Amino acid sequence: MGTGALGGAGPLARRVLAELVGTAALVAAVVGSGLQASALSDDTGVRLLANSLVSAVALGLLIAQLGPLSGGHLNPVVTLCAWWSRRRAGVRVPAREVALYLAAQPVGAAAGALLAEAMFGRAPGGAGWSWATRERAEAHLLLGETVATAGLVLLIVALERLGRARFAPLAVAAYIGAAIWFTSSGSFANPAAAVGRSLSDSFTGIAPGSLPGFVAAQLLGALLGTALAALLYGPGAARRPAGRVTGSPVGRVIGSPVGRVAGGTGGGPAPGAPAQGSAPWTGRGGPGGGPA
Repeated sequence: MGTGALGGAGPLARRVLAELVGTAALVAAVVGSGLQASALSDDTGVRLLANSLVSAVALGLLIAQLGPLSGGHLNPVVTLCAWWSRRRAGVRVPAREVALYLAAQPVGAAAGALLAEAMFGRAPGGAGWSWATRERAEAHLLLGETVATAGLVLLIVALERLGRARFAPLAVAAYIGAAIWFTSSGSFANPAAAVGRSLSDSFTGIAPGSLPGFVAAQLLGALLGTALAALLYGPGAARRPAGRVTGSPVGRVIGSPVGRVAGGTGGGPAPGAPAQGSAPWTGRGGPGGGPA
């Protein structure tokens, strides 16, 4: 079985499919929960609470489920972050692999949005369906989206550098759930999801005309988050928890998704450590070295 330069294990086709299906499921959850909340309540706060809870839970579950398979990126920003991290560590990442991940994610996002619309009786081309009409082009919304994406990237890098990538499903989900509330933009922090949400004229939608500014803000946030992470944690490889460390370009910590550390405090594998290779942003993908 092959290992992925971007995380996960298995044939490239299977990893790309996992990214497509995972992004579709994530956007279906985001859009579907927004449609359901709008149907059940006229209170904007109740709608936002329901949507943020469902979005965060779905994201955490998908990262936990698909992390060992594809890295669980589900987000072009996370893929680019993983590519840059490996490049800085001297790990070669095939351009074809990066391109296929980046192509699969928006395709999956579009499919997930249209699936959610169809589940609520708004099939594309039929009565009740239209492109999103909610404009999100104001400067303060773009600032909010920049902040949301920068925070996501900073969290991802922090988990890697501190040797805590095993907490990624919970930490990333919790961050996105919180950022939906504390940012003015609603924390898309995901260019693929933004594309998908342009296909839903709903509470969670974004007008196609607002996409260029939103995606630009997300990419700017990714750059700022990367720069801030370098200032806080340095540009080097992940910090190694105490224990015997074996070599790799970014450190291999036995029993942890950021590498391999033998022993730990009790001389055995770290308790509760997940399968290796589950984190998309750490060192080398696959066995022996593991994404708003």
